[in-house]
Amino acid sequence: MLANIVHKFNDMALLVYLWRKILLNYMKNISDFLKSTFLMIFIMLMCATGTLYSQQNKIDNRDYRKLHYLSEEEMLAPVKRDPNFTETDPPVGPVRMVAEFEPMQAVLIRYPFGIPYTVIAEMAEELPVITIVSSNSQGSQVLSMYEQNGVNTANCSFLIAPTDSYWTRDYGPWFVFDGNNQPGICDFPYDRPRPTDDNIPVKVAQSLGINLFGMNLTHTGGNMMADGFGFAASTDLVFEENTDLTEQQIRDKMEAYLGINQYHVTMDPLDDYIKHIDCWGKYLAPDKILIGSVPQSDYRYDDYEAVADYFASQNSAYGYPYKVYRVFSPGTAPNTPYTNSIILNNKVLVPLTGSQWDDEAIAVYEEAMPGYEIIGMTWDSWYNTDALHCRAIGIADLDMLFLDHRPLYGTVDWQDSLAVSVKIIPYSGEALISDSLLVNYQVNNGAYQTALLHYSESSNYVGYIKNYSESDTVRYFVSAVDVAGNRARLPYMGTADPNIFVVEEQLIADLTITPDTLVFIDEYVGYFRILNATSSSVSIESISVDNLVWLPTLPNFPYALLAGDSLIVEVDVDIITLNPAFVWLYSTIFVTSDISTQQVSVKVNSDLLETIGSNTEKEIISVHPNPFSNEIVFDLPSLKSSEVFLKIYDVFGKLVYSRQEKSSDKLIWNGKSDQGNVVNNGFYYYQLYIDNEMFTGKMIRLN
Repeated sequence: MLANIVHKFNDMALLVYLWRKILLNYMKNISDFLKSTFLMIFIMLMCATGTLYSQQNKIDNRDYRKLHYLSEEEMLAPVKRDPNFTETDPPVGPVRMVAEFEPMQAVLIRYPFGIPYTVIAEMAEELPVITIVSSNSQGSQVLSMYEQNGVNTANCSFLIAPTDSYWTRDYGPWFVFDGNNQPGICDFPYDRPRPTDDNIPVKVAQSLGINLFGMNLTHTGGNMMADGFGFAASTDLVFEENTDLTEQQIRDKMEAYLGINQYHVTMDPLDDYIKHIDCWGKYLAPDKILIGSVPQSDYRYDDYEAVADYFASQNSAYGYPYKVYRVFSPGTAPNTPYTNSIILNNKVLVPLTGSQWDDEAIAVYEEAMPGYEIIGMTWDSWYNTDALHCRAIGIADLDMLFLDHRPLYGTVDWQDSLAVSVKIIPYSGEALISDSLLVNYQVNNGAYQTALLHYSESSNYVGYIKNYSESDTVRYFVSAVDVAGNRARLPYMGTADPNIFVVEEQLIADLTITPDTLVFIDEYVGYFRILNATSSSVSIESISVDNLVWLPTLPNFPYALLAGDSLIVEVDVDIITLNPAFVWLYSTIFVTSDISTQQVSVKVNSDLLETIGSNTEKEIISVHPNPFSNEIVFDLPSLKSSEVFLKIYDVFGKLVYSRQEKSSDKLIWNGKSDQGNVVNNGFYYYQLYIDNEMFTGKMIRLN
């Protein structure tokens, strides 16, 4: 408010004079008591006036050459939208603006430089550096200087174009992908009267051979940060520089041209002329934001805290509030421009000045961005309102692999498995490698497991997290690779910074039956347990079975199973009730209570069934070949029977073949049914009745 008052008065000396004259004239005619009172008022007013006067001097004494202005005239000139700017139609929607922390294929700087060679050398270690120069000869000159200063020239190229300044962040290109997954650049009227700077986005689009869209909204890159998921933030400078548009019209343009559907426009806690958000804030990830802080004695303290509290109360694109990190940046000498850093793939370059707070700033970045390489770049020409972020801008990777996933977080409701849905877009246009589409997850502190993501629809894929228990902590990230070799993870650092959630305690609202499947391999008797883990008594109305097994020890029904109690049920393979016409491998037990009906599956090993008839079968009967193709032979060499009866069943217990003979020592089945049809490949079961004995076994038919 004081700053606004200052702008209403051009002559602060006149203001002081008027206050003094009024007070002196008035005090001549009042009592000594009132004189004293007004003297105190006068002193207070003089202090306030002195403060205003001091602030006015602060503005007048700015060094325009170092603070995003080339001249005093530029700073004092009113910002007006360029009437000659040609606005195009917006991109085909939905549009997506690329975030700074997404993959970059290069970084754009300008000569004459605004950054030291140490920064350029660090950038060029792994990333192409594009330098804007005015001519080919200047490019040769710069290349020679790079060689002399240890810059990896293999990663250096040049864009020939005139410029007015080195603030490539402010006038540089904003990258978008349209609804057809095609890359483009959104151009805008730059908020400085520098026509050659303002033309750089056009030059970059021409160089890359991509679409250029014109949005007639005066703006600047230093006052724009986006998260890649449709959220962005700026100070209210964007409103002040576009007074011929309503706030809603501004938001509409941001959505149409950039896909920004949640635009946070805040006050400027820095209380400086520039009002660029990168002077005090920075998106570090879709759910993370870095906000500066000042001492409590600083008059801006409340404003800084208010902005930090605002973002902490706002949901990020992930659906939960931003994780707000604070970095102490009081702005005193040496300068502390810590939020004015640049993220280039897995590196974060942080401007340092030798301040006592430098180490603390690096520690904040390391805490907020685990897995990244945090590199301090010390130089004596960084300023609080103009540092590394202002003087370089990333060139988006136009072939990037984009993952869109809204994380599971906090406490997640209990389920047997948890679905992870991911939208995967290969902007390269290349196919995805199916076995590389993964959910990577860790339960508590165990080893990481993987689950495949399977195609669902419209570029959406689904995978499932399993093998956890109630109250477990799960960490996970998603990953993908396309055939062009583009790789992506979300979160970007994978195991170093995964999504985290806790599985809620399992609330039992029904009977629990364990095991839910009984398998009889060598035993004729098994058991299952019915546990009432609910908080009240449950009435079991019946326990029934359809075939193959029987339940010899059931209680009388209805049976009241008290809360916390359990009932053990015995299950026996039913030798007595086996019908020679049927051979069963599966059965089901039904447990019916007053709150549900549950099932217990039964599986009986067919070899176990064979032993029901005779334990000496293998010594008496030879069945060969098994598996068979055209026919199978039953040899009965030691039998002197008056009658032999053969029946063959499929796995469903259906009789497919029968034959009866007298005094035979050999039977042959040709693999055909009684109707003369060749049976399908698979398992079959036989029953041989010889006099008063039954023999059983299984066969396999294979072509």
